[in-house]
Formats: sequence, structure tokens, C-alpha cells
Amino acid sequence: MACGLTAITLAGCAAGGVKSPADPPPKQVVNEQKINTLYSELDRASSSYAEALRKARSGDRSGSAHILDAALDRLKSAAAECGDTPGCDPQRFFSVFDHLLRLKDGSFIAGDEGDTLPDNPDAGVAGDAASPVLQALPQSQRSVTLLRGQKLSDLIAMNGPVKAALEEWLTWLRPNLMDAYVNYEYMRYEMWPAYHKAGLPEAILFGILAKESGGKVHAVSRTGAAGPLQFMYATGRRFGLGTVDGFDQRFDPRLSARANAAYMDEQLKVFNDNLELVLAAYNSGEGRVRRLVDGRNGISFYDPKIYFSLPAETRDYVPMVLAAAWLFLHPHRYNLKFPRLDARPGTITLERPASISELAVCLGQAGGMRDGWFRVLRNLNPRLNPQKAQPGGATLKVPRVLERAYARQCRTGHWPKLAAVLHAASDPTMPASMRFRHYRVRHGDTLSGIVRRMGCSSVRKVARMNHLRAPRYAIRAGHTLKLPHCAR
Repeated sequence: MACGLTAITLAGCAAGGVKSPADPPPKQVVNEQKINTLYSELDRASSSYAEALRKARSGDRSGSAHILDAALDRLKSAAAECGDTPGCDPQRFFSVFDHLLRLKDGSFIAGDEGDTLPDNPDAGVAGDAASPVLQALPQSQRSVTLLRGQKLSDLIAMNGPVKAALEEWLTWLRPNLMDAYVNYEYMRYEMWPAYHKAGLPEAILFGILAKESGGKVHAVSRTGAAGPLQFMYATGRRFGLGTVDGFDQRFDPRLSARANAAYMDEQLKVFNDNLELVLAAYNSGEGRVRRLVDGRNGISFYDPKIYFSLPAETRDYVPMVLAAAWLFLHPHRYNLKFPRLDARPGTITLERPASISELAVCLGQAGGMRDGWFRVLRNLNPRLNPQKAQPGGATLKVPRVLERAYARQCRTGHWPKLAAVLHAASDPTMPASMRFRHYRVRHGDTLSGIVRRMGCSSVRKVARMNHLRAPRYAIRAGHTLKLPHCAR
């Protein structure tokens, strides 16, 4: 690093000159006694702040103000010293800030208070004046308090992970976020009622869906989690998602949303309305998180004892869900513009036999749908094999905007004929040797996972087509497999 980048660096350069790259870094001396003293100050400040709030709520404002002033002085001093003390863990201070914000503001489960933030999310807001905790933060740690909306701030006061997640959604994952939004909007009338009935915020439903599947109803993970909200089979069964007439109900957006709402409601009671802990449980298992919490109702997800004991995947998952939820609520603050969609539900009754694939061809980009309608039709009709022709008279769920497009383009004429010709290549009546597609193996894929995800006939059949030997059926990333006629 060159001298002059920061005031601290300048001071170091002026005092000691430029060090040779060969010089070893100075050894930091850890003063355990001082660190323990800082942690004790933090604990006393936290207890005093909680006592001040209790006095204020009971009407003793003067007593509350006196205790609060002393508590905030301790917070400021201890937090500032921690940043300059080798070995002091700022995560413990961040955890306390998160806890105190909860005491003041309540829970995001109650709903968001609306768009109270300025265009710059790091700038002050009117709500700051009512939050002594936020005012108490040293300027060097102000970045901790990202997104200080009245109700959401308590969940994302630890802004390091969430800010990183926001950047991911807004950069290389932006196309995924946009796809998730489009997919969700067309399924919203199927999924949102369950959350609304349970009194849960819609933004969290979207955040989970965006992170779990991107709104692809037939998504299946390497571990066997399935559906738009990625239920494991046993957990799905626990919340009413079974297999009926050969259909796995985890793929049904309405039923999976209902099961997810029931899961969230159950676990919020278990974890004392702590949404981050519930999201962590959803990702890594409620048993694991319950053991870590060990009955401590006031503990924060960001407490080092919890945060660093969870898998890296879960430490990533929780802020990614919260960041997607926040962007769903406030896209314009991040130079994000979700498309305006006419997602009103409708139906079409087929006047001639047609598969979902054929309908996607003849509907094209009707209604300005740049990427076509295949995914939307699949999501809204999850029980149907997209390659199998549905009989004339069958009713399919579609966005209302497609009702006229179907009547205009798909009943008769050139487009349905073209769609039928193209679809003939995947006609089940063709010899099996002539019906196959290709799949490029990705890192982490297994043969059984590919077969399940693609809706193929069997592992053995795919193995025979590709000369793979049992029992390992070894495949490698980059290898191209032949797949027989599959559902996707």
C-alpha cells in the first residue's frame, strides 16, 4: 500500500519512514485484561440501556434520560476503544447494537413502516433522532447501521454481510434477481395469500424465493430440496407437502407457500420472533440453530457464538434473503428498476391439443415478454409435463394478457403449425434412439441429481446411454451427457 491513502497511513509514514517489504509486520500485543474490561463495559451499557427503556415506558422519563446518557457514554467509549485494541472482537459490539435496536423498534415481523430512508442509505434519517443507539455509534462504525428504516433496521443493523449481499444482487446476480421478480409476480396470486393470512411480510417471501430457486417452480438442489421454496422431502411432509397421484406437491407454488408460512410461524415462536435465526434454521436446520441458541431468547444471529458456529453457506444465506427483501421494498434507492407487469391471472381453454412447449412457441413474445412464456406457463401449471400434449378442452392457468394472444395466434394459422412441427422432434411415439437431448455437467452434479432435476426416466437408462458403470456412475464437470426424453 502506498503512503498517503489515509490519515492513519500518513501518520505512520511521517513517524517511521517507509518500511522495506522484507520487514516483518509489528507484533501486536493482546491485553486480555483490557479486552475483558471493554466487554464488561459493553454488558453494563446494554443492561443500563434496557433499564432506561423500561423506565421510559413506565413514564419515568427523567430517570430514563439519566440512565440512558450514562449507558450511551459507555457504549461510545467502549466501542471506540475496541476498534483500537488488538484482540478485541467488534462482532460482540455489533451484536449488542443489533439487540438494542430490537428493544427500541420491535420486530420486522410487524411489517415495514414504509419508505423512510433517503436516497443515500448511509445518510441520516429522521428516525435517527428517535434512536439513541444509532446516535451513539462512533463515526468509524456508522457503516454498521445500514438501512435504518423504522422496522427493518433492527434486523440488518449488522450491515457488513447485508451490504455485501446487496452488492451481489446489484452486480453479477442482478439478472437472477430480475428473473426472480418476474417469476414471482406471475405467481404472486398463488403464493402471497398464505403469507398475508399468517401476517408475514411479503418481502421475506420474495427474499426466500429469490435466494432459493429464483422462482423456478421445478428447481431441485443437489441435496434433494425441491420447489420454489426448496423444501427437503421430510420437512415438506411435516408441513403437508406429500406426493399425490405421482405429483410432488413441493412443486406447487400455492401449497409450498402455505407450507413455508406454517414453517415460519412455527419457528418464529421457537426463536422468539427472531427472523434471522428462523432463516438460519430454514437453511441449515432448526435443530442445529436451536442447539446453538440454547434457550437464550435475547441472543442475536450476529452474536459470535451463533454467527461463527454456523456454516458459511448459512452466514451467506441470511443476509442474501434480507438484502433481496429490502430491494423488493425499495428498488429505486439502489438504481434498480423492476419491470411493470400485467400479472393478473387468467385461463385459456385449448381449442386443439397442445403442449406447454408448443404454446410457448406460438405465443412467442406476446405482451412484450422478452424471454418468452415457457417458464411462466410451467410455473403456473406445475402438474403438467411440458412436452405432453394436453387434449382439446383442457384449461390452463395463464396470465390474463395471454388470453387474447392465444385466441389471436394459437388457435389456427402458421404459428401453431410451426410449433407442432418443431415439437414432433420430441414426440414420445418416436423411437427411443431418436429422442434425446444433451446436458453439460456442472461442478457438484451427480447423475441421480441430474436425472431427478431434468425429470428423466431412470438413472440406469441414462447410465446405459452414456456408458457409465455402476455403482459409482462417475461423471465430471464439463462432460456432456445424452439424456433420454425428459420432462424439462
